[in-house]
Amino acid sequence: MEALRILGDEHQSLAAILHAVRFMLKEVVSGRLQPDLKLFEAMIHYLDAYPEKRHHPKEDILFARLKARTDEGAEALAELDRQHQASAERIQALEAALAAYAADPTKLADFAAAFDHYADFYRSHMMLEEREALPLARKVLTAEDWAEVDRAFTQDRDPMSGTRGKPEDFADVFSKLVAAAPAPIGLGAGPYRG
Repeated sequence: MEALRILGDEHQSLAAILHAVRFMLKEVVSGRLQPDLKLFEAMIHYLDAYPEKRHHPKEDILFARLKARTDEGAEALAELDRQHQASAERIQALEAALAAYAADPTKLADFAAAFDHYADFYRSHMMLEEREALPLARKVLTAEDWAEVDRAFTQDRDPMSGTRGKPEDFADVFSKLVAAAPAPIGLGAGPYRG
């Protein structure tokens, strides 16, 4: 069940990015940290390019196998499908809030609120997957199902093709984000250099 290990690792990485941005925004709002727009842009790009465009499609493969095996959990799986379908709208709202803040620094509170909304949603989304979908997968999927799901999860690994038309190694991007984020979240090595 390599897919479950990969999903767990990806959820941890996503949670770390969400937590880091929230922490940094709180510090910027309080005046204890200077904003790093390039770092915020890189983090939002990561959220768009990786979880929204790479992570969710892999989960959709897992959910399709679940739906083929059982009607159990149908309501939760339908909700997860709806949430995946609305991912472009959520990221666009976040990008718009960041662009508004970049154009007008007085929009910081609006960007922070938009990010909090996004992070709250994402936390609930991952919890629904981990509470409902993943235990159901462990329960009902066959060895053949897991072989297919594992294949799908392992064939599309880093380096991945990003949304900017060039290959991106998301492990490298994640490392750079952590290095640029201030302590205690990251290493505080200075401004983001993508």
